[in-house]
Amino acid sequence: MWEAQININEVCEIRAKTTVYLGVGAIKKISDICAALKAKGISKVIVITGKSSYVKSGAWDYTLKAFEENNIEHVLYTEITPNPTVDQVDTATKMALEFGAQAVIAIGGGSPIDAAKSVAILMEYKDKTARELYEYKFTPDKAVPIVAVNLTHGTGTEVDRFAVVSIPEKEYKPAIAYDCIYPLYSIDDPALMTSLPAEQTVYVSVDALNHVIEAATTKVATPYSILLAQETVRLVAKYLPVAINNPNDLTARYYLLYASLIAGIAFDNGMLHYTHALEHPLSAVKPELAHGLGLALLVPAVVKQIYPASAKVLADILSPIVGGLTGSPDEGDKAFNGLRDWLSSLGIKPGLKNIGFSESDVEKLTELSFNTPSLGMLLGLAPVEANRESVRAIYLNSL
Repeated sequence: MWEAQININEVCEIRAKTTVYLGVGAIKKISDICAALKAKGISKVIVITGKSSYVKSGAWDYTLKAFEENNIEHVLYTEITPNPTVDQVDTATKMALEFGAQAVIAIGGGSPIDAAKSVAILMEYKDKTARELYEYKFTPDKAVPIVAVNLTHGTGTEVDRFAVVSIPEKEYKPAIAYDCIYPLYSIDDPALMTSLPAEQTVYVSVDALNHVIEAATTKVATPYSILLAQETVRLVAKYLPVAINNPNDLTARYYLLYASLIAGIAFDNGMLHYTHALEHPLSAVKPELAHGLGLALLVPAVVKQIYPASAKVLADILSPIVGGLTGSPDEGDKAFNGLRDWLSSLGIKPGLKNIGFSESDVEKLTELSFNTPSLGMLLGLAPVEANRESVRAIYLNSL
């Protein structure tokens, strides 16, 4: 295949609304990015990250050097957790404002980048809180500049306008989507991701897979989102087993990262529907749940639910991982079983019961999927009508 002809060590620019530097060694571009920020008059930044990956990945050494070379002062917030909360965002915003930061740099996967996007908005809306932002109490149209140094190949948030932050006391995990939070620059360097554990490698890649299964089948899907879906699934199917067996294989990491990037662009255009709308309640109720694992446990039942309405598209895009689909509307069960088998081959044991959910939780999860701000909008984009009965059916079929 043509992938072998690409020099993965040559850092290329991918221009969407965000300028993304993709390739082995792309982290070195952080110096050029800091120079560009300095040219815009930015001399103080807040860095948003988790507790350790920013150091362990090697990204921090390059970033710190770039700050020193360009005389940029920084303050560091390192308390972002998986499924970040509004309280973390408010604390980081307070730190940024007290320091006088003029831009936000995120180092991490989806959680730090999404939190950073939220902080960037609130730095411009100083009288607002993260709860107000995620409960849609106001509509922002500005944010300070955002730079994303991405450390996982799953979310696509380094190239899209989405962010997700939880409101713990309500068990809400809403999403926002605003043009003002496209990162100005992003770095996608596969060499920063070789230390991802095998389990996390699987979960983040399954996240990318779900992005395109949904983006290719919403009511607003386009030929573009379907095209990106085809390539994403092909690349994940080919390179995920390689990365699991050899975490240091940079070619595999490169193409999983590229797949994640284009999947982010796919759902930035085609949007999402059932799987994400139903997973957010799972990880809102159980914040320790990895988002990608929650998606993996739901997606077979979602595909079964929507298959009659999206049979041709699903048969095409799923062909690298589920063989023998012809696009006949009656193949929902075959697609369901095929997806479960493929996920099982990656070490994902099917069933929400295995992560602590039971039939008694279904009603609560169903209500959260409709009552959490933003999730109803996603459900409205499903290719078959999303009502409480269909949502319950997916949860029950996923148990």
